[in-house]
Amino acid sequence: MAPTVGIIGSGLVGGSVARLAVEAGYSVVLSNSRGPESIAELVSELGPLARAATVDEAIEAGDIIALPVPLASFEALPADKLAGKVVLDQTNYYPEFWRNAELDAGKLTSSELVQRHLKDSLVVKGLHNLDWNHMYSNARPKGDTERTTLPIAGDDPAAKTAVTRFLEAVGYDVVDAGSLAESWRIEPETPIYFWPYAPAIPDGITGDEEKRFYLEHPVPPVSPEATRTMIDSAERPSPVGGTLAGMPPAHVAIFMDQASANTVNK
Repeated sequence: MAPTVGIIGSGLVGGSVARLAVEAGYSVVLSNSRGPESIAELVSELGPLARAATVDEAIEAGDIIALPVPLASFEALPADKLAGKVVLDQTNYYPEFWRNAELDAGKLTSSELVQRHLKDSLVVKGLHNLDWNHMYSNARPKGDTERTTLPIAGDDPAAKTAVTRFLEAVGYDVVDAGSLAESWRIEPETPIYFWPYAPAIPDGITGDEEKRFYLEHPVPPVSPEATRTMIDSAERPSPVGGTLAGMPPAHVAIFMDQASANTVNK
């Protein structure tokens, strides 16, 4: 029997994680800060393997807890409830939305910050470096020639194994980037972050046509070998953190179209 995935955050990214999980046969327990009733439509769409719950209920039910939430909200996560849980950290540091002096100074990575708060949890960085649309559409079964590769990082070998099995089941090969201290190699502004998983927009396409192209076109797969090369060749970004200016313009435009304030802050 497949493990249960608890998801804290039911916005664009959380919805994609849930869709991938239920299609791979996982039970999914979705939660957000607004309460189970706000997720009813999404749960109905996902089918019988999904249910809505409170955050505490999702944590209790989940074997893996996914965090598709803004990094700024990490201190609101219930560390006591998450003790002993494998936590899939999908957060990213974008200083234009929220700043942290320790991150800015490079004293620790964003996932180390999350792990410090969740001191008794088993944090694994992953499923954080591509957009919600291509997270779903890029997934392929094992053996498919178009199957792509994602990086992870973490300190606990068993937790990394659990996350690797989950990502492999939902449609991705996996490469281990090392410890949470090394997870800067897969953070924003590094070679493996976002751009390898986004379609290249042809010259001359703009506006709504550009957004349609971005949403509808597949992305060439990234091999495990190419993933390893990008991880190993990364140089620590300075300044630390991502920017909207460093993202594909079509993605930013689509995000602004689709992401309400509630979606962003779930």
